[in-house]
Amino acid sequence: MIALRLLLVALFTAGLAALSPGVASAEGGAEQVSGTLRTSLSGPIEGVEVVVTTPDGDEVGTAETDENGRFVVDLPGPGEYTVTVPEDSLPEGVEFNSGNSRTVTVDPGRNQGVIIGLDDGSRNAGGGTIRWVELLVSGLRFGLLIAMAAIGLSLIFGTTGLVNFAHGELVTIGAIVAWFINVGGGVPLIAAALLAMLVGAGIGALNEVGLWRPLRGRGTGLVAALVISIALSLLLRYLYQVVYGGRSNAYADYRGQRTVDYGAFSMTNKDLTSMVVALVVLVLVAVMLQRTTIGKAMRAVSDNRDLAASSGIDVNRVILVVWMVGGALAALGGVLLGLSDEVQWDMGFRLLLLMFAGVTLGGLGTAYGALVGSIVVGVFVQMSTLVIPNDMKYVGGLLLLIVILIVRPQGILGSRARIG
Repeated sequence: MIALRLLLVALFTAGLAALSPGVASAEGGAEQVSGTLRTSLSGPIEGVEVVVTTPDGDEVGTAETDENGRFVVDLPGPGEYTVTVPEDSLPEGVEFNSGNSRTVTVDPGRNQGVIIGLDDGSRNAGGGTIRWVELLVSGLRFGLLIAMAAIGLSLIFGTTGLVNFAHGELVTIGAIVAWFINVGGGVPLIAAALLAMLVGAGIGALNEVGLWRPLRGRGTGLVAALVISIALSLLLRYLYQVVYGGRSNAYADYRGQRTVDYGAFSMTNKDLTSMVVALVVLVLVAVMLQRTTIGKAMRAVSDNRDLAASSGIDVNRVILVVWMVGGALAALGGVLLGLSDEVQWDMGFRLLLLMFAGVTLGGLGTAYGALVGSIVVGVFVQMSTLVIPNDMKYVGGLLLLIVILIVRPQGILGSRARIG
C-alpha cells in the first residue's frame, strides 16, 4: 500500500506536468511556432502557405511547408499569436477539420507546436467505420510503443521497489543517440537503433552501479529514492535540451512516406514496421522471462527478493541485468516513437505518465501486466479522440487509471497482496 501511495503521488505530479501545453525550447532563445501539415492518404503536404499574425491582425511572418509538410516561423518575442493557413493554399480535395487558424500563447524562448487538422476524405470512407478502425490500429501501435518502455519500468519496480521518475529520459536518450548517429554520422537507422539500444543498456547499468546500488546499500528509503529519481530526471532532461536543442527533428531515413490503404484503415510503412518490431521484441522478452535462467531469476527476485537470495540467486546481478534490459527496451521505444512523431528533447517525459498508467493498470511489478496495461492505455487514449479533442487525449489515460484503481486497485494482472 505504501508503494501504491508513492506511485499515485508520482502520477499526480507527472500528470500536472504532462497536461501542460506541448512546447519545446527554441534554439538560441528565439521564440517560434512550428507544425506539420499532413493527411492520411496524401501524407505530408508541401508548398502550403502559413501566415502568423498578432491578435490585432498585424502580420508577423510567413512560411511554406517543406517536403515533410513542416513549417517554422520565427517570432519577434513572446506573446499571443494567430497561425492561419489560407483556404486557397490547400491542394484540391483537402479541407480543414475544424477551422484554418489557431491562436497560441508563446512563452519566452519557446518553440510552440501548432496542430491544424486536415481531412482528405479518407476518414469518412467505408460507411463511417474507417474512423474508429484507424484509431484502433493507431492505438495498438501506440500501446506497443508504451509497452516497450513500460516493461523495464515495471521490472525495475518489481525487483527494487523503486518508482523511477527518470525512466522517461532513457526513452529520450535512445531517440537522440539514434538521431545523432543517423543524421550526423550517416549511419542507416536500423544500425543506429541497435547502437542506441547498446547506449541505453549502458546508461541503465551506470544508473544501477553508480547510483542506486550504493543508495540501497545505505538503506535509502523509498521516499528519498523517489525524490532522487525526480532530480535525476530534471538533470538529464535539461542536459538533453542543452546538447540536442529544442526543435523537433526527423531521422534521415523513411521521411515523408505516404500512407498505404489496407481497406478498413490506412498506415505508413514505417508505422507498420514499428508495430511489427515492437511485437517481435515483446515476444522475445516474454520468451526470455519464461524460458531462460536469467528470466526465471528476474521473476523470482520480483516475487520475493529475500527468498530469491536465500535460494542462491545473485540478486545484485539480476537487478543489473534488469536495468540493462529496461534501458535497451526504453531506448528502442524512443527510436520507434521518434520515427513516427519526430525526436524531441522532452519526448520521454511526456510519455512518462502513460508508462506509469500502463504499469499500474496492468499490475505493479509484473512485466505481463505492463504489456496488457500499456496496450489498453494506448487504445483508450487514441479512441478517446472520437469524443474529446485530440489535444486532451492523454487525459483519457489518466481517467482510465483512476477508474481501474477504484474498481481493482491491484491492477488487471496484479495480486491482491504482495508477500515480502
